Amino acid sequence: MSTWIQSRQIGPATVHSLTDGEFRLDGGAMFGSVPRVLWERATTPDHLNRIRLRINPLLIQLDGENILVETGMWDQGGEKFEAMYALDRDETVFRGLDAMNLTPEDIHLVINTHLHFDHAGRNVTTLGEPTFPNARYVVQKQELHDARHTHERSRASYLPAYIDPIEHAGLFDIVDGEHDLRPGLSVLPLPGHNLGQQGVVLRQDGQTLVYVADLIPTLAHAPTAYIMGYDLYPVTTLETRKRYLGQWFEEGALICTPHDPDTAFAQLHLNPRGGFTLAPDQHP
Repeated sequence: MSTWIQSRQIGPATVHSLTDGEFRLDGGAMFGSVPRVLWERATTPDHLNRIRLRINPLLIQLDGENILVETGMWDQGGEKFEAMYALDRDETVFRGLDAMNLTPEDIHLVINTHLHFDHAGRNVTTLGEPTFPNARYVVQKQELHDARHTHERSRASYLPAYIDPIEHAGLFDIVDGEHDLRPGLSVLPLPGHNLGQQGVVLRQDGQTLVYVADLIPTLAHAPTAYIMGYDLYPVTTLETRKRYLGQWFEEGALICTPHDPDTAFAQLHLNPRGGFTLAPDQHP
């Protein structure tokens, strides 16, 4: 089995953290207004000031269904694209599925937290066909609108090549706001990074797991002010964090981030100076 796959039991649901490899982004952009002297305590940049990140899709197995949260990184960008992001596909989402004796045809539902190329890039194959042909793809109405109506700040993040084929095939399930997908499984708008981002909340038998999308991209981003320069609406990110982090802390929720390079499942802890920190979950 893949060395990255890590699993937790949430009531009757089994949750597997997969990976689609590593990449790097500029550390200053990843931490916005936070000075390097502070953020480099948590992560060491390379000679180009880029920090190590990972692509972490989640597989939820519940009531006989295989539900995939995120599909992975766009894989048709060419050498320049791969060099720019230092893309290292040491493992892929497909190898993770294969390790569990699953194929893309076995996926019943895909949840796109948002449609950026590092989250939804594997929506389609190299032939431009839906990668998960038997699945519906859940996306927020706002996100699909914004992906169709890009501007100078957002255009580079959305690539029609992995969005249009899903729309043309009629496979998008478009939701508007908080929405129950299955008993105990819902999506929740988490605006700030963009307006249409959604997280995934799994509540089963008194346990809670939250896939937070880019509201908190890595464990190092848990402090309230550690907001990415990539966020289109940073004050909204701040407000969203204040709205939900306390609630998730009180629930003892497991937190899954999309890009932490080392940790699949984390727990919120109170920061003595205010707000919260994230640390690896110690209770497998």
